[in-house]
Amino acid sequence: MQRGHFFAVPCANAECQTASRLFRKRAEVDVVQVVTVTSHNDCRITGPVVLSQDLSSQFSAVRKVCGDGNCFYRAFCFAYLESVLHSARDLQRFKDKIIQGSAILVSAGFEEDFFRHHLDTVLQVVEQSQADVIALFRLFNEHTTSDSVVQYLRLLTSAHLQNNADFFRNFVEAPDLQVYCHEEVEAMAMECDHVDISALSQALDISIHIVSMEGDGQQLAHHIIPENGDPSLHLLYHTSHYDILYPRAQL
Repeated sequence: MQRGHFFAVPCANAECQTASRLFRKRAEVDVVQVVTVTSHNDCRITGPVVLSQDLSSQFSAVRKVCGDGNCFYRAFCFAYLESVLHSARDLQRFKDKIIQGSAILVSAGFEEDFFRHHLDTVLQVVEQSQADVIALFRLFNEHTTSDSVVQYLRLLTSAHLQNNADFFRNFVEAPDLQVYCHEEVEAMAMECDHVDISALSQALDISIHIVSMEGDGQQLAHHIIPENGDPSLHLLYHTSHYDILYPRAQL
């Protein structure tokens, strides 16, 4: 892991946070229907044409996610659940990890009354959307439900960071890890950093593939978290935002 902000720029000032909240008020949905990747204009992805062409050669579609500062967490959970929706074993494994997360939170000093509602919401989403992508789509577009899922993932990320402070403090650009977690991780509408992504990946034992359009402008950058992992979810990072990608079928 490297130090610093590589996948997101934190929305740290009051104006940015206010703009994010206003955008959320205008947004009708949190997760939208899949759009075919044929060009950067068709899927409304900004960036050099060469990168858009590279993207369309590797991925068939993109699912846009609300740009409210919570896009990584929302995209992460929707994409993972969609990828295992028809596997009872994988869904049960995810539920078990979510439930085990309560012990991680308590160990980090969170009161169960503080997070229990959010934990229950995540479990309800899993149970109500089993083998039903339409139900999953509907649940993630119920603002209260979707935000509750995001909040639980944020708390779990914070707890994992604090419980492993000796390791993670080396990668946080803040003088105090606990303050960083409270202000940058637990708070809604705050965009995440590489260290937060790594912590959530570890806490839930889920590998993530992030395709970044940031860089030299000549080729896409691919990040697998953790390294050598076998990810089932693929996210696109562009202009400080995350969307969901769908790989082309391998012939």
